[in-house]
Amino acid sequence: MPAPSFSLRSTMVLWLYAAAIVHVLAGLTLTWAGHSGLLDGYLHTLELAFWGADAVPAAGHEQQVWWLALFGATLQSYSLYMLALVHLGNRLKAPAIWGWLMAGVLLWAPQDMWLSAQKQVWSHLWLDGFALLVLLPPLVWLLRHDRRKSPPER
Repeated sequence: MPAPSFSLRSTMVLWLYAAAIVHVLAGLTLTWAGHSGLLDGYLHTLELAFWGADAVPAAGHEQQVWWLALFGATLQSYSLYMLALVHLGNRLKAPAIWGWLMAGVLLWAPQDMWLSAQKQVWSHLWLDGFALLVLLPPLVWLLRHDRRKSPPER
């Protein structure tokens, strides 16, 4: 039995499926791991941005954990939408779907980067830059590929 061959298109789609699943898992982690110690280093970075080197009030720490959990729940929801759009884009080969995914990434990233830079949370800029680097090239490629392969609109 020959091994299945993967086209570049299926590889790009698989990559986007994986990215969406990683986002779901990251959202679950942010929502449920705030008090576990797993996110203490990250929370400390955020706390330094808001309270400086001074002792962070306990209520301030709790508020950061709470905001992180809320963001995680939102990320889970948006990740599910991303997963659905990747699935539909793969099945329907509709270029517009890849365009909408790109639009979402390009709406989010500059704002997140700007807000993070204002508070000097440089880890967000690195993470956002990485996300742009791993999401935009496959989305651009899929948009162009499916546009070439799709029948002309009437």
